[in-house]
This record gives sequence, C-alpha cells and structure tokens, in this order.
Amino acid sequence: MVNYIDLNADIGEADNQAWAESEAAILAHISSANIACGGHAGDQGIMTTTSHNAKTHNVIIGAHPSYPDRKNFGRLELKLGEDISAADLSESLYRQICTLLDITQGDVKYVKPHGALYNQAVNTPALADLLGDVIIRINAPLSWLGGPKSQMTLAAQVRNIPFIAEGFIDRQYSDDGHLVSRKLDGAVITTNEARLKQALSLAKDQSVVSRSGAKLDITAGSLCLHGDSKGAVETARITRAALEADGLEIRAFCS
Repeated sequence: MVNYIDLNADIGEADNQAWAESEAAILAHISSANIACGGHAGDQGIMTTTSHNAKTHNVIIGAHPSYPDRKNFGRLELKLGEDISAADLSESLYRQICTLLDITQGDVKYVKPHGALYNQAVNTPALADLLGDVIIRINAPLSWLGGPKSQMTLAAQVRNIPFIAEGFIDRQYSDDGHLVSRKLDGAVITTNEARLKQALSLAKDQSVVSRSGAKLDITAGSLCLHGDSKGAVETARITRAALEADGLEIRAFCS
C-alpha cells in the first residue's frame, strides 16, 4: 500500500454566499481542486476567487469542464451528434479549460470532466476520445483525472496523457465498478459515517462495496468529494484526519 493519497473536491460552483463560504473552507482539507470552468457553473469572477483561494492553501488546481448546460448543472446526459455536435462540444471544452488557464496564468495541472460528461465518457469511446483530443489540443502539460478501468483510461493511454484514477467518497457504486445514477435513491451517500467508511476502504484496501453488496477492487490515486454535497466541509475534515491518523499523507498527485 502506498503511503499517500490525493483528496480532491469539485468546487467553483457556488451560486450563493453560504455555498461559497463552504467551498472556501473545504480548501483547508484537500490537496487538489476541480474548478468549474463556466460550462455547468462558475464564471470568470468565481474562477478568479476560487483559484486564488486554492493557491493560498497550496492546493493544486484542475479544470472541471462540462457539457455547456448550466440549466441542468451539467448533469443531463446528452447524445453526441444529436443533442450536441462533436465540433461544438470540443470547442466548448477547449474554451472552458483555456479560460481557467488564462485566469491562473497557466497554473492548471490536470483536467477532470464534470457530471454527465464524465459518466458517459466512462463507457463511450467517442466521448473519451473527444476529451483526450481536447487535452492534446491545449498543448500544455496536463494530466487527466477520471474513472478507473474506463474508456477515459484507454483514451489517455493511447495519447500518452498521464492518467489518475479516482474513487468517490460520497457516491454509491454499481457492480461494474462505476457510479450509480443520481436518478436512483441512495446514489449520493449522505452520512459522514458511511462516507468515511468508503474513503478508508478505497484508500487502505483499494476496494469498495457496491450498491448490491459486492466487493469491488478499485485502485485510486485520488479520492473525490463533491463540494455541493451537504456537509462536505466536515466530511473533508474528518476524512483527512482519519487518513492521516492511519499513516497516509494527503498529497496532490500533480505535486
């Protein structure tokens, strides 16, 4: 077992003061921040503030692009070629990532797709390839954070993009080793007890128990907590404390 792991969170999504304060507070407990780039949430002002706060806490910055669908927070599945063209999606993702790169003066280390785009790219080669091509097009030393044993993994490998697999603290898994749809009851894990149990299982045993009770092997270099989950700050705090108490260093995978 390795003696360190990354702890990441999806932030830069807040649309009210309380949520913004929560996002700022979570930065004290994580090592990598996936910052929304305007596709599903955020704007240049929010990106600027969130990036500044991340740097203040020595948290590594990653771009968190999505389908250009703010109405549905990027969580509505779209069909490539029907709901959105490959050219339009590629250009949107490129502009989202480049916007954050400009704001941070190039201080973006990786890309992690958001929401439905992420979930669909797990099993859809065309989407995974599109994401990989966008990352290559940007022509910057960017890594790729995504689902283990997925089409994203393969797309990164053939393009020689450094790929980091992640596990989720606050989401249930299906027996195929990927996330249960948010449409199903219980897909989001709501208690800190259950979140902590899953975090420790992923970090220490490289495994997780699926929705049906099956034990799944998942090797993750980073653990994710959604910044919009209720109690996210406390979850981040107790998870980091528990991991460190167990001898694991919290370290950004791009550090």
